[in-house]
Amino acid sequence: MRSITRAGWAVMTVLSTLIVLLVSRYVTFDPDTFFGVQRATYLAHELPLGIHIFGAMVALLLGPWQFSARLRRRSPRSHRRIGRGYLLGCLVGGIGALLLAPLAYGGPVARLGFACLGVAWLVTGGTGLWMIRRGRVEDHRRWMVRSFALTFAAVTLRLMLMAAQAAHLDFRTSYVVIAWLCWVPNLLLACWFTRAHPAGQADRSLVRVKVGSGGEDL
Repeated sequence: MRSITRAGWAVMTVLSTLIVLLVSRYVTFDPDTFFGVQRATYLAHELPLGIHIFGAMVALLLGPWQFSARLRRRSPRSHRRIGRGYLLGCLVGGIGALLLAPLAYGGPVARLGFACLGVAWLVTGGTGLWMIRRGRVEDHRRWMVRSFALTFAAVTLRLMLMAAQAAHLDFRTSYVVIAWLCWVPNLLLACWFTRAHPAGQADRSLVRVKVGSGGEDL
């Protein structure tokens, strides 16, 4: 089980880093980097686009490392700094997402999907911060997992778009559906994964976190 979790953490980290590298080209605001149907919209709204891209890149790059038990144990200060940087990225990226949502390609259904994602992203991150400030460590962990599940929507969005294009599906229809599919299953899975356990199981989970020796333990 531990090897599976370690492999999952590694895949998540690699995919997050690759997406950061992929979207970093958007920071140049070169019109050729934007996909055609949204090019004019993005060029007319470069400020919210830049805010969203910068915040999301920071959150996606730092997010996986906040779950490293080894880092948390050996350098709690680094863990806290990573957490602060991650939450700041979520705040900036979430604000940018809400500014861009009304402009999203695909019409009102897609726009509502991205707006709900932006709200959920801000709420989960804010709740995670609220929990740790009150010393509720386990609840903090749960909400940070849920927060990163939404941050990871940047990855699932692009993977789903690639799959839709490979299957030669209608782009507009696919985009509208993916505006919801890129994050709702992520959040549901995270909520299931972090569901409350009976007291005895929760105690064992806490022990596992304390003695875990690698980034695979949450």
